[in-house]
Amino acid sequence: MQKIAISAHSIRASLGNVQILHEIDLELPAGRWTSIVGPNGAGKSTLLKALAGLLPFTGQVSLLGTPMASLPSKQRAQQLAWLGQNETTGEDLTAWDVAMLGRLPHQPWLAAPSEADHAAVEIALKATQAWDWRARTLGQLSGGERQRVLLARALAVQAQVLLMDEPLANLDPPHQADWLAMVRGLIAQGKTVVSVLHEISMALHADDMLILAQGRVTHQGACTDPATHRALEAVFEQRIRIHAIGQQAVALPTF
Repeated sequence: MQKIAISAHSIRASLGNVQILHEIDLELPAGRWTSIVGPNGAGKSTLLKALAGLLPFTGQVSLLGTPMASLPSKQRAQQLAWLGQNETTGEDLTAWDVAMLGRLPHQPWLAAPSEADHAAVEIALKATQAWDWRARTLGQLSGGERQRVLLARALAVQAQVLLMDEPLANLDPPHQADWLAMVRGLIAQGKTVVSVLHEISMALHADDMLILAQGRVTHQGACTDPATHRALEAVFEQRIRIHAIGQQAVALPTF
């Protein structure tokens, strides 16, 4: 039986007085990469934040078989890592310091970082190719460089489940390809990755796809399944077509 990393039942969430998510039920398999896609305003980021416990919602979310509400905050932070959109961090913090923030869930209160913490941060910064400027502050970095440091912070947690909201923001194509290879490496280690992506062709590299429209799940299935391709074309009102190039599906605009 497939192990479930995250399950959700009857999830509803609102922003202000506007309901964004409507009675969402889902199960996201462990050890796989699920991409969440849909039109602007579909509720993708809101859903990811609800799954991470970062905004109020009604319903129930379970992480690795345990209701999220019953997990101590430290245990949850060890098991689930988060990378959000447009995150702000102190401009005077170095890349090393920012990545080290990912180790806080593993450290006793006010304790100095351990050898294991230093090793985890080094691995994370090298994995995101941010090691060479670990001593530079965020204020000295470009948008793409900052994004890679924030990604290193998420990797440094060494969590079983990683939730990423628009992780490719500000990354140029070569570093997008590096991110894809990194995610595949995480899956090979048995980790679970859930990402919200606007880049549909990149999202089609995932194992599974969750398609949202107007705060509801319209389809969930394997990225290689023709039914997923049809659902993807439909949610974007036939303005894209899914084509196979070699063994990989890509999304191309219709004209």
